[in-house]
Amino acid sequence: MFMLEAVGTAVLKVLGTWGGFIMLFFQTLSQCRRMPRIHHILQQMAHLGVDTLPIVALTMLFTGMVLTLQIVIEFIRFGAQSTIGGVVTIAVGRELGPVLVGVVAAGRVGAAITAEISTMKVTEQIDALKVMATNPIRYLVAPRLLACMLMLPLLVVFGDVVGSFGGWLVANYYDISSFMYKQSIGTFVIVHDFTGGLIKAVVFGIIIAVIGCYYGLNAENGAEGVGKAATKSVVDAIMAIFFFNCFLSAILYR
Repeated sequence: MFMLEAVGTAVLKVLGTWGGFIMLFFQTLSQCRRMPRIHHILQQMAHLGVDTLPIVALTMLFTGMVLTLQIVIEFIRFGAQSTIGGVVTIAVGRELGPVLVGVVAAGRVGAAITAEISTMKVTEQIDALKVMATNPIRYLVAPRLLACMLMLPLLVVFGDVVGSFGGWLVANYYDISSFMYKQSIGTFVIVHDFTGGLIKAVVFGIIIAVIGCYYGLNAENGAEGVGKAATKSVVDAIMAIFFFNCFLSAILYR
């Protein structure tokens, strides 16, 4: 009975948390009927998007290089080196780009969102907003949600280009000409390979923003509470990205 009780408690806790995510998302959508201040959105776009470019560039560059390094010898052995550029670009555009950029953003952006909002909660700044008749969801959550939804697809596009470039560097090292690499991209890659990844990026942006803001708004008091909230935010966002990626891939690329 103790084991069943523990399992039931854990399930109810998870369902309650996900219910909180969904409620916060729809509350934020209702607040977005009136456009938040543009400078708040632009500020968050610069903070959450532009500042993430270097780590996205490094991640996707080495991912494209490693992916090509793993397949190039086998492709050359079977005489399929003329398809390497298309294979690498499709893999990056469909899966590796959106997922890795989402994970990177969850680690950097999600933690930053949670730490910032939870610190405001601990220092009673959110209570001060309520006293001034300012809705915290409209003032804090909505700009971050819109910024993540707009910036994550742009980061994915940037990451796709860098990942394909990394594959080209390794392909050139194995004497695969630039013409052959580019021609295989034009032959095998279609627009949907990228648009599907962008749809994933929008969903991942929503996940990162909502989970980060939820744990920030519900953080416990004290510095320890801020740290725990940031940790939960990153872990749950990464798990949710992998979970939703599976279903989105099945829907978009079946």
